Amino acid sequence: MSHAYYPGLSVSGWTMLRRERLLPVAGEVLVNVGQVVAPDTLVAQTVLRGQLIPVNVAASLGVSPEEVPGSLLKELGDAVESGEILARTKGLFGLLRSECRAPAGGVIASISAVTGQVMLEGPAVPVQVRAWLSGTVAEVRPERGAVVASGGAWLQGVFGLGGETWGALVLAVSAPTDVLEEPDITPAMRGKVVVGGALATLGALRRAAEVGVAAVVTGGVHALDLGAFLGEEIGVAVTGAEEIGFTLVVTEGFGQVAMARRTFRLLGEKEGFIASVCGATQIRAGVVRPEIIVPTAASERLAAETAASGGIEVGAPVRLIRAPHFGAIGLVRELIAQPQVLESGARVRVLVAELENGLRVTVPRSNVEVF
Repeated sequence: MSHAYYPGLSVSGWTMLRRERLLPVAGEVLVNVGQVVAPDTLVAQTVLRGQLIPVNVAASLGVSPEEVPGSLLKELGDAVESGEILARTKGLFGLLRSECRAPAGGVIASISAVTGQVMLEGPAVPVQVRAWLSGTVAEVRPERGAVVASGGAWLQGVFGLGGETWGALVLAVSAPTDVLEEPDITPAMRGKVVVGGALATLGALRRAAEVGVAAVVTGGVHALDLGAFLGEEIGVAVTGAEEIGFTLVVTEGFGQVAMARRTFRLLGEKEGFIASVCGATQIRAGVVRPEIIVPTAASERLAAETAASGGIEVGAPVRLIRAPHFGAIGLVRELIAQPQVLESGARVRVLVAELENGLRVTVPRSNVEVF
């Protein structure tokens, strides 16, 4: 029997995953191998030194660099507050004295009689790394963190914004072709992962930020709406650090594009489950895609593998993912066994699909995805 297999983003009902949860610098690891963790479990923590702020005391006082140490009212290691007098000249008979105030709060980290500068070190920054997804600690990386292993549904998107988050899945629309509008986002969705359909409007994005949803998953979004929402044109080379109030994952592409039925159905089946979502995207060497992970019991693995057999037969619903029929939906009417020569000269296996408008087209099997 002939089958067609489609490439592209992963949409799996159940798979085993491992995710590193690491600190940027050495710190304290708080978990052990074999420990069961939840998304909010603290895995590791450390403290980063504060930002260094240079203060040109010599220029501010109008003195030579050698005179700076004698003009300081504070010593190395002393704490200063923003606006506090840091140094002062003696003046003439106690008059006409110049002062230099601290531009920000911090601790005096260094004093230079060569440059005339004082370096202030800002407050230390605590850094905490959480598990992000439910699972088991598979490895511990000394002083850095751990590797969390988890099994469940795994879906990738084509583009995303915002970092890691998690929340209960909730469907805001009833079909993958529906548009997610502003009224569809309700206060009850605060802290949840909201699943839309073919498009999330600008109003829906703004409402999601206002309500405080954890994430929005949608088939498509207009690039102009994203620009209006962010207040600037978005670059798609590397994302994930944006602070937009929630995490956004686009599963299909820009514009109004119906979410793949298989994706929508899988998310619907997991409604109420806690989903871990990350919008980080990298469109360059070492491609990174936004992802949604819904950890579930291993007992669901067999059912998921059966449902996702990977092949299609005559009569199977498909969507075309290449021009000139990009986004068109239809049914497989014929699987041609022998490779065919295309206009480009490429020799590939093809299938015949009947589109919703009745048109029959012959396309490479790699140019379709199954629902």
